[in-house]
Amino acid sequence: MPSRVIPRSAVSASAATPQAPVSALTAKFSSRLIAWQRQHGRHDLPWQNTRDPYRIWLSEIMLQQTQVSTVIPYYAKFLARFPTVVALATAPVDDVMALWAGLGYYTRARNLHRCAQAVLEQHGGAFPASPEALAELPGIGRSTAAAIASFAFGARATILDGNVKRVLARVFGVEGFPGEKKVENAMWTLAESLLPANASDDEVSAYTQGLMDLGATLCVRGKPDCLRCPFAPDCVANVTGRQRELPTSRPKKAVPTRHTYMLVLRDGNAVMLEKRPPSGIWGGLWSLPEAADEAALAARAREFGGDGAVSRLAPLTHVFTHFKLDIEPRLAELDHTVGVLAALGDADTAWVALSDLDSFGVPAPVRKLLDALQGSLI
Repeated sequence: MPSRVIPRSAVSASAATPQAPVSALTAKFSSRLIAWQRQHGRHDLPWQNTRDPYRIWLSEIMLQQTQVSTVIPYYAKFLARFPTVVALATAPVDDVMALWAGLGYYTRARNLHRCAQAVLEQHGGAFPASPEALAELPGIGRSTAAAIASFAFGARATILDGNVKRVLARVFGVEGFPGEKKVENAMWTLAESLLPANASDDEVSAYTQGLMDLGATLCVRGKPDCLRCPFAPDCVANVTGRQRELPTSRPKKAVPTRHTYMLVLRDGNAVMLEKRPPSGIWGGLWSLPEAADEAALAARAREFGGDGAVSRLAPLTHVFTHFKLDIEPRLAELDHTVGVLAALGDADTAWVALSDLDSFGVPAPVRKLLDALQGSLI
């Protein structure tokens, strides 16, 4: 469906009161949003009230596709372990992945480490101030670069994350799925036109934060709180009762299901972990050895020092963005009669005590499986 911005004159005549044209709303959008943010927005998040680009960048990366309540404890742990970008850049990537484990979307963690190294190597450990230069760094796109530049340096740059897309689609009646390139381009144009003119650094930051706050606290996906929204009288979705229709949903596709067998090879209270390749799902994390079927898994058990006998554990399913993964775990014991294999000393394999899993980056469903195993041994 082509993208378009519904003019206010096109709003149904059944609306309770006459509405202002889009041009009038555009002119007062930023000032109204800034006033709302200062009175009703969020002001006490751990990464607020600072101009430190490192802390702002760290929070922005963690907040991508992740809720604030989930991010806060991870943010605190990262700052405690890596208080500066230099500390992060010079840390082993395994330490970074271990702290990230459970937060999901692990490409973000790998890019986080790469970005810190780039800031150190290319910019002497200081983040560049312009959105354009920030966007050149690993893992920082146009919207994230604008947010960092706005909060850290007071740059007049627009953001367009998922929350902002939802706000703009509803308030201005932007039709079409925001993930479609034409629709997204139309939203970028609209977002640029709404930036406050002749604004101070603090006003720019308040405006940017206001966009995030409005989408995260009032203009939410499920049940928007239109009664408290500063744009309720002018919002196309509110006036026409289309809150559930805007923004347009992603076209539905069948979600494929993949299957894998995982080997839980145990030696007392320790299990064998295998480091995954840097690309693909759970890239760079430590996980259980896998195989396509049970026979192949038994062969892997023998390869790693088991006797080939495996027993079933409770299956589990993990849902990714684009597919579901059905996991069939099998338990095997180390066969001490075969001795220690050279493979067990490889850099990509490790015997890990179940009580030491926090030191390794382990995917959430695998950690859940191993925690249950540890509980059964107590």
